[in-house]
Amino acid sequence: MNAPDFLDTNVFLYAYDPTDQKKQRIAQDLVRRAQAGDLLTSVQVLAEFAATLMHKTSVAVRPKDVAAVLEVLSPIRVVTPDVYLIRRAVEARSEYGIHFYDGMIVAAAEQAGCARILSEDLNAGQTYFGVFVVNPFVLTVHA
Repeated sequence: MNAPDFLDTNVFLYAYDPTDQKKQRIAQDLVRRAQAGDLLTSVQVLAEFAATLMHKTSVAVRPKDVAAVLEVLSPIRVVTPDVYLIRRAVEARSEYGIHFYDGMIVAAAEQAGCARILSEDLNAGQTYFGVFVVNPFVLTVHA
């Protein structure tokens, strides 16, 4: 089996947001693949997604609706943080100069044995601790 890919927060946000239909279609396909077990994410990513829906969108989404969305996403495999992951995020900050919370995403993807992080926010084309970043909204993502 090939190494899985890791989904960053922006993929979930685009799947939910109809503003850019092209990005939404790509994101929804990736989320469906994650629900089928082909891709994974982290607790942090889902928390960022929920917080953004409730507090940072033009129209705040009601908590009960966010809970319903999270229930739909519940089949997705998630990486849970531990002390090693937090330490590795600090090392990512030191080695690559990235924000601590981006380091948490890199560390989670590395810990899960992911080959790639699918993200619009991290530096596409960059490799962090052996995990390559791809912007799924620019490049075609292959299974």
